[in-house]
Amino acid sequence: MPEADKLRGVKVMVIDDSNTIRRSAEIFLVQAGCQVLLAEDGFDALAKVADHQPEVIFCDIVMPRLDGYQTCALIKKNQRFRSTPVIMLSSRDGLFDRARGRMVGSDHYLTKPFTKDSLLQTVAAFAPAPA
Repeated sequence: MPEADKLRGVKVMVIDDSNTIRRSAEIFLVQAGCQVLLAEDGFDALAKVADHQPEVIFCDIVMPRLDGYQTCALIKKNQRFRSTPVIMLSSRDGLFDRARGRMVGSDHYLTKPFTKDSLLQTVAAFAPAPA
């Protein structure tokens, strides 16, 4: 199955306090046929996760109010979203950051700035198989 078909209709949430990152991710994902939900911080995201039930979540680490580690931990503590893949987004690529992400339940780590290919490959790797 072509990659584009695999991503068509996949509901992806991007949580990032940077408007530039949110918009570029949205453009790449919409071009690939994904449904996109945007949140600018953890609190905004938690309300939207419950309402829209995304299938893949990208979560920035450094955000005001509720950081990405706390946001990921809260999402993963909810029985309904425990199996929803959460991919941490960060400009820091250190071992400590990756390990801390794993400790709060993240499924993967994507370094910013990401490319269109790396973003779409990550979604393809974690998106549920089409019915």
